[in-house]
Amino acid sequence: MDHRNPPGNIAPHIPAADWQRAQATGQPVVIVVSDTHPAGIPWRRLLVPFAIAGAVVAGCWGLVACLCLLLDAAAQTATVIAGAAGPIGVGGITLKVFSKK
Repeated sequence: MDHRNPPGNIAPHIPAADWQRAQATGQPVVIVVSDTHPAGIPWRRLLVPFAIAGAVVAGCWGLVACLCLLLDAAAQTATVIAGAAGPIGVGGITLKVFSKK
């Protein structure tokens, strides 16, 4: 990860011994800063969150597809069992769920 100074930071840290020696002798302190970061949009910084979001979306769609498949299999199983069982009766009331032709 790139090291970035917080906004408003003009110079990097100056060691205390160098600062005190410069104060005692009156020497100026020279700070050289080289900017090695290329100008433009940091694509990697933008690409990683979009890749993670895409993986999450694909996983959610896969989960929904599996859930639909399981519910479809359960409904077909219930239909086959109900068709094989014949009419359903409870306490003298008979309900014919599926009629055989």
